Amino acid sequence: MMQSRRWYDLLHLAMQIGLVGFPGSGKSTVFGALTGLAVETGYGARRDKANLGVVKVPEPRVGAVAAVVKPKKTVYAEIAFTDLAGGEGGGLDRQALNAMRKLDALCQVVRAFPDATGQPPDPVREIADLETETILADLEVAEGRVARLQKDRSNPRELELLQRVQAALEDARTLRALNLGNEERKMISGYSFLTLKPLLLVLNVAEDAVAAGVPDDIAGVPDEIGAAAEKRGLGVVVLSAQVEMDIAQMPEEEQREFAASLGLGEPAKDRFIRSAYQLIDLISMLTANSDECRAWPVPRGTPAPRAAGKVHSDMERGFIRAEVVQWKDLVDLGSEARCREAGKLRVEGKDY
Repeated sequence: MMQSRRWYDLLHLAMQIGLVGFPGSGKSTVFGALTGLAVETGYGARRDKANLGVVKVPEPRVGAVAAVVKPKKTVYAEIAFTDLAGGEGGGLDRQALNAMRKLDALCQVVRAFPDATGQPPDPVREIADLETETILADLEVAEGRVARLQKDRSNPRELELLQRVQAALEDARTLRALNLGNEERKMISGYSFLTLKPLLLVLNVAEDAVAAGVPDDIAGVPDEIGAAAEKRGLGVVVLSAQVEMDIAQMPEEEQREFAASLGLGEPAKDRFIRSAYQLIDLISMLTANSDECRAWPVPRGTPAPRAAGKVHSDMERGFIRAEVVQWKDLVDLGSEARCREAGKLRVEGKDY
């Protein structure tokens, strides 16, 4: 029998997110705000390659458990941001669209401030334009696969599903609106349809908007933007990218103090990660022993054996049971032994 592994359930986030947006939206500035990296921004910036950045996921509960277990090292989850190179003119080129397919989720940066010429923003149009581009890109993929399946008739179930997909796209509907089941999603996962990926909107407001207060969620954004996001089932994060990039490049101990002086409750990175977590519906487990305390992200509802496979494939194959304790119980009681004495440890099987 395989030795039981102690897991402490925590919420956190780990994924690859691509930042997309039209020229002038402030996409690269948002990237700098999220990663703390200094990047070339503005219309004159050379953007033939994507900017890449990895940041640790801020999660105080990981540190709280580590303080009890006292491991040799503590490993936080990481989130990777890709600032995708934009296309020429007002649209996205094929290279950018193909790069988007490799990512777990997408984040559209939308301009909500006047541009350098004083031209007012039109965020609702930007939201609609990106939707149109991604629908057309997905339709090209669906049409090609449907044509091949109609010739060889090798997979009638897949053909039927892709014909539904094609019909929705031809009707200018995203695949998020189809409410596909888990089995259906698995069947077409290899096509990496863009309009099936989770999408988060970042409303990039002017610097002077910070003084008036930046809303925390969709309830605080202008009505027409909120309606556009709600209609599509999209989350919204509001920030002033230039202000947040300046904060992100400060020493860590100064960041929250400066953000508070501007009336911001927390840096944009933290708000973004929380919103993305809600969008993707992830949970985490934390493995902890004397050597290492590490966070592992898993989709909500993942069976315990498959979660064990995140640590090592042998653990999934040999899984029998796991002893589980809530992280708060461990922190409050101070040790695994005390949790056991208090009846806080419970044994869970393969259905957990």
